[in-house]
Amino acid sequence: DYPSLLREIHDPPALLYLRGKLPENDCFAIVGSRRATSAGLSLTRQLATTLAHHEVCIVSGLARGVDSAAHRGALDAKGATIAVLGCGIDRIYPPENSKLFHEIQQENAIITEYPPETPPLAGHFPGRNRIISGLSRGVLIVEAAEKSGSLITGDFALEQGRELFAIPGALQNPNSRGTNRLLKEGAQLVTEASDILLS
Repeated sequence: DYPSLLREIHDPPALLYLRGKLPENDCFAIVGSRRATSAGLSLTRQLATTLAHHEVCIVSGLARGVDSAAHRGALDAKGATIAVLGCGIDRIYPPENSKLFHEIQQENAIITEYPPETPPLAGHFPGRNRIISGLSRGVLIVEAAEKSGSLITGDFALEQGRELFAIPGALQNPNSRGTNRLLKEGAQLVTEASDILLS
């Protein structure tokens, strides 16, 4: 049952801990700022809902902000979603996502490479990010500052041969500097779901 796309990356996890059931749909990752604007959260949720209606499984990291909106959008469509943790499978982080965590595991999947009781240490999240991109055929980044962890996911996506997408933002918004830079460097611009579905 090990995900075939993840097996292809150069450093796949030796094993995965799982709660729930892995969906069989093609996967697409959506990640972004923990402090996203209300417009960014609304757009993320809409995009995730539309993609899920088209049988695309939404992968994200269960973090505050964009990640939570992406998972919620997939669930709105009664679609598939996978949450990848940077801690043990028995930990819910952030704790305010407890309800979302339990909703996801009922019909979809929570996964991690870290053993039970592993705390959510900062050093674990780059490893989690490589799994998010490794599971997915493409990665969309929504609202990322210049040193955002989401950009690490983007770097892994390129390294793994995945397609990289970004949503443009206002030049005055610090949370748009990372995504605007990605677009200047060749990431595919997204303003609506068809930009992803037709790529």
